Amino acid sequence: MNRELTNRHPFVLFPMGNKRFALSAKQVSELARHKTHAEDEPQSFPHTTPLLVGVVVRRNQIVPVADLAAVLVGPDAPERKFYLVVTRVVSGKATRMAIPVTGECELAEAEPLPVTSNLPPYVLGLLSFGEEIIEVLDLEHLMSTEVRP
Repeated sequence: MNRELTNRHPFVLFPMGNKRFALSAKQVSELARHKTHAEDEPQSFPHTTPLLVGVVVRRNQIVPVADLAAVLVGPDAPERKFYLVVTRVVSGKATRMAIPVTGECELAEAEPLPVTSNLPPYVLGLLSFGEEIIEVLDLEHLMSTEVRP
């Protein structure tokens, strides 16, 4: 059997304003509608940060909501309509986090482009889809204090 080897990987592409970004599909557990039930409404609490804006209940679990729009596209991002629920590993423990996104997501397979030194520190690499270049995000770096507005 003659199989061609590739470096293609599955990614979830998601819109944030007029741009699209990508996360490894291994990190994403679900896409959920925003505010379809009262329990989907984000609950705020004291001591939020510019990125950690509240919590939602998903599958009977409290899930922190990290709104990345200010970092990725600026303060004028349109209304977020969906939650992209992702799994992060923090101190060796898997935790879930909800990221509000502005539209429907897409599952795609792509080969990452070589990394250049001119990328923001929270970008792991780039994907090319025709004329569009999509940034692959590093959630751990995004959640660090270095990139908070």
